[in-house]
Amino acid sequence: MDLGLKGKRALVTGSTAGIGFAIARLLSREGATVYVNGRTQARVDKAVKEIGGSVHGIAADLSAEGGASKLFSHIDSLDILVNNLGIFETRPFLEIDDADWRRFFETNVLSGVRVTRHYLPHMLKKKWGRVLFISSESGQQIPAEMVHYGMTKTAQIAIARGIAEAFPASGVTVNSVLVGPTESEGVATFVENFARQEGKTKEAFAQDFFQTARPSSLIKRFETIDEVAAMTVYLCSEQASATTGSAIRVDGGVIRSIV
Repeated sequence: MDLGLKGKRALVTGSTAGIGFAIARLLSREGATVYVNGRTQARVDKAVKEIGGSVHGIAADLSAEGGASKLFSHIDSLDILVNNLGIFETRPFLEIDDADWRRFFETNVLSGVRVTRHYLPHMLKKKWGRVLFISSESGQQIPAEMVHYGMTKTAQIAIARGIAEAFPASGVTVNSVLVGPTESEGVATFVENFARQEGKTKEAFAQDFFQTARPSSLIKRFETIDEVAAMTVYLCSEQASATTGSAIRVDGGVIRSIV
């Protein structure tokens, strides 16, 4: 299937590793001109080299206004925007202070709002565009071990729907992607650390995780970054023109509700 992405200009934020990297790589393979983003020049350069094709890199911390301004000065317009930048950590609710709440909101939510607000007008003028927020199953089933993270993922779902509602019949689709537990760079490190602390192998820890922390998973394993990228890139395509204002699940069946 030709996804109709040849010649499209796409930015994937937070794309030097993990899910963002996989999305950027697949967009490039489909013929899009891709902009990779990360906080450090070294990681951006490494990702650009590994992806190849028509790929450019912008080192900028989009959790801050200054980083966003730097990005805007390098990229004037886009056809596709994938808001993937995000952080996570486990922490008991009573230990999450105001600074942590602000840090998570600035990084996971406001970064995408800033970038979307800047590039959306050009998409609307062209009557074609794709905006995606990479959210999580944690946005619907808030994890008790990281309430602040879940809050940001819920916010992304609401923002995506709200923007889509604000610009109907515009040719621009806006969706959120609800990702399940995925074996990305950050999660792999998380699993290794906890497995070591508990004296388990990675495999044993993962098995216990899906028995206790995510028992509703229907695939009973961590997703791959490529599985998430495949759905995301489809939503960027010409063929996905009737999908907008939606929260699309790539969650391995973790979310139990059917609506």
